[in-house]
Amino acid sequence: MAKILLIANTDWYLYRFRISLARFLRKQGLEVILISPGGQYVSKIEAEGFRWLEWQVGRQTVNPFGEIISIFRLMRIFRREKPLLVHLYTIKPVIYGSLAARFAPVSAIVRSITGRGYVFLGQDFRAKFLRPLVKTIYRFALRIGASATIFENESDRQYFLDENFVKPDKSYIIEGVGVDVEYYLPTPEPEGIPVVVLASRMLWDKGVGTFVDTARLLRSKISARFVLIGEPDEGNPASIDSEVLRRWVDEGIIEWWGWQEDMRSVFASCHIVALPSLGEGIPTVLLEAASSGRAIVATDVPGCRDVVVDGRNGLLVPQQDPLALAKAFEKLLNNPDMREAMGKVGRESIKKRFSTARINEETYKIYQSLIMSTK
Repeated sequence: MAKILLIANTDWYLYRFRISLARFLRKQGLEVILISPGGQYVSKIEAEGFRWLEWQVGRQTVNPFGEIISIFRLMRIFRREKPLLVHLYTIKPVIYGSLAARFAPVSAIVRSITGRGYVFLGQDFRAKFLRPLVKTIYRFALRIGASATIFENESDRQYFLDENFVKPDKSYIIEGVGVDVEYYLPTPEPEGIPVVVLASRMLWDKGVGTFVDTARLLRSKISARFVLIGEPDEGNPASIDSEVLRRWVDEGIIEWWGWQEDMRSVFASCHIVALPSLGEGIPTVLLEAASSGRAIVATDVPGCRDVVVDGRNGLLVPQQDPLALAKAFEKLLNNPDMREAMGKVGRESIKKRFSTARINEETYKIYQSLIMSTK
């Protein structure tokens, strides 16, 4: 049986965002193997009936010796498993997997750029130091072998074209990972004080600080609860320390519910879902919220603006602008009919553009085309 390897830097990412694709590929008669560092989601992946292999790689480390060892570990996996195709997700797997595939060798390589991330969005010394290095490596790694590079929005694709990372005829757009529209169903808004939710990893570049500043502005003006969903990501330099989150809670500005396994219940318990991010691929949380019939608010940046149609299914605001975000929240909090209308429009948009069935089919077509080109 032909093998497809799906490779990411966390088991969480594979389970949360790629398990639907893995199920789809299995139905096509392919053996799907998921590869990542170990974590609490390995058991969930294996419970789905998939083989999981450990790949030891540090998300934040830059020690040259350790990074070379990580590449060799992937090479060993590739040589042992002899896959028909590998699909690489997030920056280190994309780079290291491409290099490993060159020497293993692997004939077909698919890479997913799920957003520019910290290296390209960050403004601190570390990000600015790493950026030219990563650019140089990208120009080499993304041209290795028979390959396809998938972007989630046109802005990211154009950036990679302008930087000469990829060739136009080997780059594609697939809008995110999709949403199971039969799982995320619309529900009536709950009674009581309106709830505004930001659900993401607790990172500064997700706009968490802006959300908190906005909650502080509105605290004395309007009756609402502002809730953060998610945990810090210690492997990311933009992670927010848990002590900072607890301090905000102690001040009475926000509620912090931490990681929530059941996001359907989260959407059912809230009135508005926000993501004031600095940049995204296609943000899955906004897709799931819209599929659940919730009005969404996000920043007018790549990825977010691909989901939010201002005034139709939600509102767009400038990035890092708590006052503008406060006005958007206030507008929706004071107008339940507007929220309901936006929720209905959002639901229909998701069904047409972002269903997992459509996304998986588009991904599989790229696989087939790439495999045929290697024969």
